[in-house]
Amino acid sequence: MQPAITPVPNMTIAQRNLVRNSIDLLRDYAGPFTLLFYGKLFELDPGARRLFHNDLAAQGRKLLDMLTSVAESLDDFEAIRPKLADLGRQHSEYGVRPEQYETLTTALLWSVAQALEADFDSATREAWRLVLEAISTAMRAGAQ
Repeated sequence: MQPAITPVPNMTIAQRNLVRNSIDLLRDYAGPFTLLFYGKLFELDPGARRLFHNDLAAQGRKLLDMLTSVAESLDDFEAIRPKLADLGRQHSEYGVRPEQYETLTTALLWSVAQALEADFDSATREAWRLVLEAISTAMRAGAQ
């Protein structure tokens, strides 16, 4: 018997489609998007800068790759949950604290809004908020 396929909790099909459609736009603006994100993150949490020891451009590519993987797994979130939990464990070892996930979510939502501009309406914002909440929950679970 195959395991059940479970989408991101509390997300509608329309919301999953909004995220999938907008991830392509984010990838088109990868460089500026990640610069906006890290700038906002460090503005909100200046102490977070010490957690990044490598090139932010390379880190930004990893971030977008992860967001793309999640967008591709929205219909079967359980398939990516173990990877996110492992990522959370790794981030915990780097010194990321559980309360920093909220700051990260705020910075990511702001950055997505800046990158998508007119394409970032209230429905898209809510869809991204749900995805980022699911990512954060899975990563925090792995960090414990």
